[in-house]
Amino acid sequence: MCETNHTSHIKLDKNGNCNTDEHKNWNRRSFLQALGLVGGGSMMLANTPLSVSRPSPLSTALSQSENENILILVRLQGGNDGFNTIIPVYDYDVYANARPLIHIPPSEFINLSDDYAMPKPMNKLERVWGDGQMKVVHGVGYENSSLSHFKGSDIYANTNLLDDDRTGFMGRYFGRIYPDYFDNPPPSPPSIQIGSIGNLVFKGPDSDYSFAVSNPRRLLQIIENETFYNLDGVDENCTYGDKLRFLREATNTTFNYAETISAAYERSTDYGGYIDDNLGRQFSIISRLIKGNLGTKVYMVTLGGFDTHNNQIQRHQQLLTSFSEAISNFYADLTAAGWDDKVLSMTMSEFGRRFRENGSLGTDHGTAAPIMFFGTGLNGNGFVGEHPDLNNLTRGGNVTNTMDFRKVYATVMKDWLCIDEGMVGEALLDTNGGPFESLDLGFNCSGTSGGNIPINGESLSHSLIYNSNQILINIASPQTTHINVELFNVIGQKVATLANEMLMERRNLVINVKESAKTRLSVGPYVYRIQTNSGNYSKSLVIS
Repeated sequence: MCETNHTSHIKLDKNGNCNTDEHKNWNRRSFLQALGLVGGGSMMLANTPLSVSRPSPLSTALSQSENENILILVRLQGGNDGFNTIIPVYDYDVYANARPLIHIPPSEFINLSDDYAMPKPMNKLERVWGDGQMKVVHGVGYENSSLSHFKGSDIYANTNLLDDDRTGFMGRYFGRIYPDYFDNPPPSPPSIQIGSIGNLVFKGPDSDYSFAVSNPRRLLQIIENETFYNLDGVDENCTYGDKLRFLREATNTTFNYAETISAAYERSTDYGGYIDDNLGRQFSIISRLIKGNLGTKVYMVTLGGFDTHNNQIQRHQQLLTSFSEAISNFYADLTAAGWDDKVLSMTMSEFGRRFRENGSLGTDHGTAAPIMFFGTGLNGNGFVGEHPDLNNLTRGGNVTNTMDFRKVYATVMKDWLCIDEGMVGEALLDTNGGPFESLDLGFNCSGTSGGNIPINGESLSHSLIYNSNQILINIASPQTTHINVELFNVIGQKVATLANEMLMERRNLVINVKESAKTRLSVGPYVYRIQTNSGNYSKSLVIS
């Protein structure tokens, strides 16, 4: 990367010195926008495309809150046919009559229950189901579903049913709690996309919060061939110097993440058994990064080809085989390494397929479809929600969704990633005046608002209250205990002791964070940690 190419338009005075009059007229955000680095821009480093993006505050906040949970988003690009993925055995005659040429015959069933089955190309998931590592949420969608690939993908990413929006639900959350990136970059990289570039899910108001990498081994080229820029001697009191330092900081941060990712990859080993196809390679890479303790909290992988307008039987079977092989091997790999209970995977697609087949041995764009979850953290297999009514189709031949996709997102954010309920509502653009009710997916987050931690059969509870400009921590204990509450910043440094006292039985302790800190707190995310006689409990908060 050549700095002078980006800064040559900054003019020096006739003596070659910085023009300090310009300095007050620029800011880093506008400068990034001018360079095209905000909102998914990329740098070419050692011939390897890497997105220059702000790191995920999820990695920062949750890594400090003693939460090791990781989320994998499995994107089935093109619109997966849910009816030939999770077969409605309970109404098989209606299903088969609607699909006379492309239905799955009973001889090809893998029975999940008396009411539902999978096709045989998904046979590798039979053991996953039997081991209690799979759940299915029925009929996921939204009202007036868009049948456009682009619009449908955007809606599932930005959760905005009313207006066009170029931000994503996780990107908005990241932007809400993220402090100055260059002042306090976290030790872990941002959310990572393997093998694909760009998705609105991670795009925030000011930046795309994902780091795209095709092969971690290629990052070694960056480490070996590029050098870190020296920041000494750069005059920050003028526009040229400030921009020069800014670019050097951005590039150095990218180098750091390249080295961090590569180091995590090399700390682990291949499990073996993955099919050498696109999705298998993506999961193999993610597995090594997780086992190498990279610290990234959210990953996305993509399997394309689900737009099955014709020749669906063969095409869909091949895709489902690839999908089930990758998921099965991934969790066998994680189980062997002891990570299976910390990693939750969920599918997402821009829409389902129409219930009735078309005239080309395929299906056209449709509405609702199931979402599949995988992981030991589900604590058992099963089905969630109500299956769409196959006898009550719309004029266009589609089923009506029975589950708002935002409720699924909210459950994962609140109960798996342990994000504050209020922030989840903001991130999902909740305009209903209340939080989305959680689904019973088999897990919960004991550190979230309303969450409880058992103590001798009862519960210590702690929750956050955002009231005007004040932030309050409300703690209640079922028994008398000594309590110590400490506040940490995003890089794990202790900032303040908020309380150190005896909490009496069945009494509430309300801590005003800003007042109790007795020091100036910068805007951004923090983590409080509660130490009691029975254990330690943590939660992230945001100073605004």
